Amino acid sequence: MIAFVSGRVAAVTLSSAVVEVGGVGLELQCTPSTLAGLSPKVGSDQRATLAASLVVREDSLTLFGFADEDEKACFELLQTASGVGPKVAQAMVAVLAPDDLRRAISAGDVKTLTRVPGIGPKGAQRIILELKDKIGAPLATQAAAAVPSAGEPWREQVTQGLQGLGWNVKDAERAVEAVADQAGDSPNVATLLRAALRTLSKA
Repeated sequence: MIAFVSGRVAAVTLSSAVVEVGGVGLELQCTPSTLAGLSPKVGSDQRATLAASLVVREDSLTLFGFADEDEKACFELLQTASGVGPKVAQAMVAVLAPDDLRRAISAGDVKTLTRVPGIGPKGAQRIILELKDKIGAPLATQAAAAVPSAGEPWREQVTQGLQGLGWNVKDAERAVEAVADQAGDSPNVATLLRAALRTLSKA
C-alpha cells in the first residue's frame, strides 16, 4: 500500500500530476482543486506531499493523489458503496469537500449529491443508505484543503478543472463567468470550482 507520495512536482496535466520520487516519476490522478496548488513554474523546484490511494485492477495499477488524508479517507469510503468506482468517488470529492459530503450523506440530501457528474437520484439514495452510518459527522475545525490563488489566474485554473471533469471549453468558460463575482480579492480555486460545477449542474 502506498500511503503518500513526496517529491518534486515534475509535471501537471488537466487530470494528473507527476511527482519525482527517487528518480522515478509517479503519476497520480488528482482532483482539480489539488492540481491547482501544484502547477509547476518554469525553473522552479516545487515539492509536494500528497496523500495517495492505490487502486488495483486486473489490467492496471492507478495512483490517486489528494491534498490531505481527510479527502483520501472520503474517497476510499465512497468506493465501499455499491456502484461507486474510483472515478465516481474522485468526482464526488472534487465537487464536494469532505465536510459537505458528510453533511449531505448524513442528512439524506439527494439534491446535493446529484450535483456530481455521474450520480443520479437512485445512485445518491443508494450511497446515503449504505454510508449514512459510516460517514461520520462533519469536522467543524477542518482546514480548507484548497490553495488560494491571487488575481486572474484562477479563471484558467477553474476552466482547466472543469475540462478535466469532462465539460467542454465553451461550457467551462460560461460557468467561470457566472461565478466571477464570487472571486473577491483572494480567489479560492476550490470554492470557485465547486460553485462553477453547481452552475453547470443547474443548466
